[in-house]
Amino acid sequence: MITADNITSHEFIGLDTEIIQSTNSQVVGLNGRITNETKSMFTINTENGSKSIAKSTNSWKFSIQGKDVIVKGTKIAKRSFDRIGGRA
Repeated sequence: MITADNITSHEFIGLDTEIIQSTNSQVVGLNGRITNETKSMFTINTENGSKSIAKSTNSWKFSIQGKDVIVKGTKIAKRSFDRIGGRA
């Protein structure tokens, strides 16, 4: 089960997210469901279609068990199986 403490060790595909801080001010507030993940990018299904966004230049908000959790992109800019397999 995903919790606020272990979120960085889990799969992000299927989670809803919002960019709350970014080096690119145009993407702050972008939100939607993560539909794909690579080492350095999330693909997010937004109201305006799919967007591919770099992980590392943003801070991401997730709602886990009713709590908002903020994750810095630099902490998750790895391949998902590297994070999940404990090599993070």
